[in-house]
Amino acid sequence: MQTGRTEKIGNVVLDYSHYPEQDFYCDGASEDALLELVKTIPPREYPQEIYKAASWAKWREVLYHLSDLRENIVGWLPVDKSMKVLEIGSGCGAITGSLAQKAGSVTCVDLSKKRSLINAYRHQDCDNVTIHVGNFSDIEPDLPADYDFVCLIGVFEYGQSYIGGKTPFHDFYRIIKKHVKSNGHIVIAIENKLGLKYWAGCREDHVGTFFSGLEDYPQGGAARTFSRSGLEKILKECGETEYHFYYPYPDYKFMTTLYSDRYLPKVGELSNNLRNFDRDRMLLFDEKKVFDMLIREGLFGQYSNSFLVMTGPMTDIVYSRFSNDRAEHLSIRTDILEKDGKHTVRKYPATSAAAAHIEALAENECVFTERFKGSTLSVNRLELKRNPDGLPFAEIEYLENSRTLEELLDECLQNNDEAGFDKLFDRYCKIAAWKAEGTKQDYDLTFPNICVQGDIWTMIDYEWTTDKLTPQQIISRALNCYGQEDPVRMEHPIVKKHLEALGIGKEQMRELSEKELAFQHFVLQEKDGRSRTALGQLRHLIGNRAVPYQEFFARADRKKVQVFEDFGAGYTPEHSYYQYDAYEADDLINARIICKAGTKAIRLDPAELPCLVQIHGIEWRGKALTRAQLDQCLSTNGQVLADTPSHVPTVLFETGDPNISVRLDCLDNEATDGEALIIRAQIAWLSAEMLQDIQARLAAAARRKGFWFQR
Repeated sequence: MQTGRTEKIGNVVLDYSHYPEQDFYCDGASEDALLELVKTIPPREYPQEIYKAASWAKWREVLYHLSDLRENIVGWLPVDKSMKVLEIGSGCGAITGSLAQKAGSVTCVDLSKKRSLINAYRHQDCDNVTIHVGNFSDIEPDLPADYDFVCLIGVFEYGQSYIGGKTPFHDFYRIIKKHVKSNGHIVIAIENKLGLKYWAGCREDHVGTFFSGLEDYPQGGAARTFSRSGLEKILKECGETEYHFYYPYPDYKFMTTLYSDRYLPKVGELSNNLRNFDRDRMLLFDEKKVFDMLIREGLFGQYSNSFLVMTGPMTDIVYSRFSNDRAEHLSIRTDILEKDGKHTVRKYPATSAAAAHIEALAENECVFTERFKGSTLSVNRLELKRNPDGLPFAEIEYLENSRTLEELLDECLQNNDEAGFDKLFDRYCKIAAWKAEGTKQDYDLTFPNICVQGDIWTMIDYEWTTDKLTPQQIISRALNCYGQEDPVRMEHPIVKKHLEALGIGKEQMRELSEKELAFQHFVLQEKDGRSRTALGQLRHLIGNRAVPYQEFFARADRKKVQVFEDFGAGYTPEHSYYQYDAYEADDLINARIICKAGTKAIRLDPAELPCLVQIHGIEWRGKALTRAQLDQCLSTNGQVLADTPSHVPTVLFETGDPNISVRLDCLDNEATDGEALIIRAQIAWLSAEMLQDIQARLAAAARRKGFWFQR
């Protein structure tokens, strides 16, 4: 219902007082599809819709905007119902729902009406959300100055677009600061310009090219990310004296774990690094091994893929891990809190449906405490407590100055200490077999889940139990998981010896893998029969590859795309560059060209040999060009072949220097800095023999009847 300059979608109020009646930021058809989806599908069904969206041309955007895992970046924040939250750049509402569930009120600001409608429809049951649609600079003077939290999640990097001027990021921060109460917090989540993934072969998140951030954005663009020192410099120059760095892993978009300067990752923990949901990437080195080195050298904070910076008073939470890429009734969050130098572990249900799962932990503690009496294994103490809303949480003893059994075994392998490894593994086997008959087994009695303090061994995780596996199977699973996690371990003679002793050959590994898949299916299965698809599986379904650099560079010469820029003096080599990353598949070009201010035309050379190119689409300013627009602005040095003028253009290039030119000044005014021209096409390279054959057939066809083509 719309009244004057406001509209109500369910309980959500949209305020259009400052809306300019035009969306300047839009992803076109994909957002139309998103809007229709959220109008008809309830949020709990989004995981299934994400899976089904594999048939969409832009289904990666569906995953990005609608995945509930996006909420993890704010899900740990100490927000409660007494607090007011301001979310700047709320977009399609990826985190709005989480904030609304925790806070007393949430005020959103976003430039796009369409995105704000998507946000409103997906959260229409929330009665504490107001969305202001329009430019932040216009809306900001009307905002109050008493927010407890101001959140900029993936927004601060666009400061120059929001504010402009010579010092946009400083000015942006100072403006934001005016709206935070004296003991409030500003929360900024942003990519690290020096993030390890960029060194290792991932494309820069905003411009989609290799090493752009590392080279300090030589081609310009709307976004700017920062190193840790770069962010600190801005904060200090704005007079901020109290701020705290956190490190979302693998990154802030789909965070599973949050580290902090008070709780950094340990060697061996960072192994989930293949997260290229948007496009193919290279593999230049093993990120896990480099992360391990950086951790040992005390440099992790400089190379974390993302930062979360929170200003204001320090929170007690120093670590948070989300185990919510699973069924609702099994989704939990684990926090480590530090107060007065002492640590506490807490496990919370991530949904109300998971309350029973948390309560079951207390039962498991009792079962395993009784079972392991008299053994050399103790069980981590747990106390079940309740939040003010009645939901349970488990408060668990934190083991100070401990090391995992996995760390100790790794140390033995590194030192080739066979006797030491054998001694540790033998003790583990005796523990796994202790009073096992007729009792529950801890399915996840793996080496990382046993903490060692001197001669004291403690079970720290007993979330999963089973009565269907024998101790031998539990031991086999633990050793196989240990080896499969790192190929170096699996190939080590000491590990091979124990695998053989347990009778674990290729067939047994296959059986263990099948059991593991069955367990994963159980974890993902909802009680009503629905099943979600884990994020790791989605990456494979999307089809984005992680290509070893040897293979990547072997194909690079053939698959390089050259871009020429015309600023009014024509195309020259001085104003050109290669896009080696323009290919998203062996025969598919997806060139995203970031234009500089004053660009009048762009020329794309798709190859350096004769070829056929079918243009699937050209987008400018977020909208696909029509055939009439293409006729106006598109030219080539090839033959454009089609049965009718409405056909998707297919171009025959008989030259070794094919090119496609798009005149931007025919479409609108010349480009402004950071605007993107996107060209999607399919290419087939032609040998001399194939070219001759095509030319002969075209000549014959032209003689028989007229043929529509243009140069």
